[in-house]
Amino acid sequence: MTVTTAESAPPVSTPPAETATALLPPVRRWERAGLAALLLGTAVAYLWNITVNGMGNGFYAAAVWSGSDDWKALLFGSLDPGNFITVDKPPVSQWVMALSGQLFGFSSASMLAPQALMAVAAVALMYGAVTRVTLNRGAGLLAGAVLAVTPVVALMFRFNNPDAVMVLLMTAAAYCTIRALPKASLRWLLLAGVALGFAFLAKMLEGLMVLPALGLAYLVVAPTSLRNRFLHLFAAAGALLVSSGWYVVLTILWPESSRPYLAGSKDNTFMDLVLGYNGFARYLGHNHMGGRNPFELPEGYQIPHSVQQHFGPGGFGSGRSRMFTGEIGFEISWLLPAALLAFVLVLIARRKEPRTDLIRGAALVFGLWLIIDGVAFSGMQGGMHAYYTLAVAPAIAGVFALGVHELWQRRTSAFGRIGGAALVLSMGVWAFVLLQRNHPWQPWLRWTILAVTVLVVLGLILASLPPAAKRGPARDRATALLLIAGVLAGLAGSVAYTAATLPQSHTGGGPSVGPPAPPRDLGALSAFRSQMSMMMGTGDVDPQLAAMLKATDTTWSAAIDRSGPAAALELATRTSVMAIGGFTSEDPVPTLPRFQQYVRDRQIGYYIVPEVKLPDAWRTDKKPGDKTADATPPAAQPNSAQPNSEPGVWRPAGNKQILDWVMAHYTEQHIGNLAVFDLTAPAH
Repeated sequence: MTVTTAESAPPVSTPPAETATALLPPVRRWERAGLAALLLGTAVAYLWNITVNGMGNGFYAAAVWSGSDDWKALLFGSLDPGNFITVDKPPVSQWVMALSGQLFGFSSASMLAPQALMAVAAVALMYGAVTRVTLNRGAGLLAGAVLAVTPVVALMFRFNNPDAVMVLLMTAAAYCTIRALPKASLRWLLLAGVALGFAFLAKMLEGLMVLPALGLAYLVVAPTSLRNRFLHLFAAAGALLVSSGWYVVLTILWPESSRPYLAGSKDNTFMDLVLGYNGFARYLGHNHMGGRNPFELPEGYQIPHSVQQHFGPGGFGSGRSRMFTGEIGFEISWLLPAALLAFVLVLIARRKEPRTDLIRGAALVFGLWLIIDGVAFSGMQGGMHAYYTLAVAPAIAGVFALGVHELWQRRTSAFGRIGGAALVLSMGVWAFVLLQRNHPWQPWLRWTILAVTVLVVLGLILASLPPAAKRGPARDRATALLLIAGVLAGLAGSVAYTAATLPQSHTGGGPSVGPPAPPRDLGALSAFRSQMSMMMGTGDVDPQLAAMLKATDTTWSAAIDRSGPAAALELATRTSVMAIGGFTSEDPVPTLPRFQQYVRDRQIGYYIVPEVKLPDAWRTDKKPGDKTADATPPAAQPNSAQPNSEPGVWRPAGNKQILDWVMAHYTEQHIGNLAVFDLTAPAH
C-alpha cells in the first residue's frame, strides 16, 4: 500500500454499483513487482531444501510410492502395490504426488515439490480473490503474504499429508464463489462446486466445511432474484455431486475381489468411511482404535497416566480455547483474534451498503468460513491434530486483509483510526502472548513487538482526539505510517515462527512448527518408545530384515499388523507389504482363512510382529519390595500362544488369531525387536 495525503486519498466508501461492475485499475509497476516477489518468494522459500523432510509422513509416502509403481494403486490410493488395502483417505492427494513420481521417479523431491507448488497456487488465489472485490492490489498482496507466512501453511505445504491439496481446492472454491458474486455467474458457481467435489475426494467431509459459508454468501449477495440464487446453488450442488460422486460409484461398481479394501470402513464401502471412521465417528471420538487405548497392554500391565500423553492420536486441548492453546496456538492463531475483529469491523463499516456489496460478500465468505470451521474444530472430540487447522488459514488471511483494507480506506475518519488501533492491539498483544509461551526463544522479539504495538496504538488514539482530529496532511501521513508499522509489527511473530519452521526436518504423523524443542530426558520411557518404533511405523529397519524382504519373490514380501509398520518396511525395501487390519489394526481384513489361503498360495514371504519389553514399573500386581516378580510375571504370556517369548515381552498384534496360528505352525527368528516367521518354509 502507498501513503497518500488527505487530498489524494481514495473515497471512504466505494459505491456498490461501481464495485460490482468496475474493472481493476491499470497495474502499476510496484504492484507487478510486488506480485512477482510474492509468488517467487513463496516458491523459493517453500521449495528450498524441501528434502529435509525426507519421506514426511511414511504412511502417505508408502501410498505415493505404490501409486508411482502401479496404476491401480494410484487410482485407489493403495498402501501397497499388491493392492491389499488403501490408506484411510480418498486418493486425490496421492494422485498428484504419485503422478509426479511416475514422471520423475519416486523420491522425496518428486513427492514434496508438488505440495510446495500448491502453496504458490493458493497464495495466487488469495491475491486474486481479495484484489477483485477491493479493486486494490495492495490488499490482495497482503492477503497472499499473510497466507504464505502462516506457520501451519509453511509446515503442511512442504509435507505429504492430504491437507495441502484439500485446502488449495477449498481456496479455489472460495475464489470461484467470489468471482460469481458480481454478476451472479452460474459458470463460476459451478466451478466452485467442482472444486469442492475434489476437496471432498481429498479429505472427505473436512473438505466441505467451507460449503455453508460459500452458499450463504452467494444467497445474500448475488445480484439476481432469490429464486435464481436458489436455482444456482442447486446447480452448484449438482456439480459437486458429479465431481465427487463418480469416484464413489467407481468403488461400488468395481468388483471387490479385484480392488483393495477401503481402509477405515467396516464393510469395504466408501460411504461408510465418509460417515463413520472419517466422519461422525471421528468427530465424536469413536474412530481411533474403537475408543480404546491404541497401546492396550496385556492383563497385569498399565501405562502410567503421566506417560500416556507421549503417545496416542495427537489431541490438543478441547473446548472453546482449543484454537488458541498448545501447538494449535503456535500453528494458526497468530492473527486469529485480529481476523475475528476484522470481520466485525468490515460488517460495521459496510452496514449501510446495498445487499449486493462485494466487500461485505467476500467478508461473509472468509469470516463465516473461519467461524464455522473454528467452532467445529473446537467441539471435535476425536484425535485432533494441530495441523488440521490449516483448513482455516485462507479464511484468516482473507478476512484480515479485507479488514485492513477497509480501515485503510477510512483512515481519515475516527472509525478508521480507532478501528486500526484495535486491530493492531489485537495482533501485537496476541503475538506477545504466544512468544511468551516459548520464552527462551528470541526474547527480544516479543518485547519489540509489544513496544511498537503500544506506540502505534497510542499514536492512533491521540490522532483521533481534538484538536488532532482536525484534518491535515501531516496528521493523515502520520496515521498511514502508524497503520503500516502496526500491521508489520503484528505480523512479525508469525513471520518469525514461519522462518523457524521452514528449515526444520518434519517427519511422522504429528509434525510441529517453530524452532526445535529442547530434548527431554524421559528415562525408561525412551527405551519403551524405541521398542515401539516399529509398531508406530517409525525408526530404521534392520539391514538384515531389509535384505530378507528384498530377496522375496512373493506378491507381498511380508505381512505385519497396522499400516504404519507396513509403510516403513515398504519404504525401506521397495517391496509390497501387507498391512493386517489397516491403520488401527481393526479393519476386518484379512480373515484367518483368507490369510491361510495367501500362505498356501505362497503370496506372503514373512510374518513379522514387534516385541516390546514392558517396564516392570508398569505392573499392576507387583507388591512393594517384590524384587523377584520380574522373573515370572503373571502376564508372561500376554498372547495366548507365545511358547518362545521371554517373560514380560508383549507382542502387540491386533489380529490375535493370525498371530496364534503363525506361532503354532512356523519357526520364529529374532531380528532386533522383531519376531520374524518365514511363511515359505514348511509348516511344523
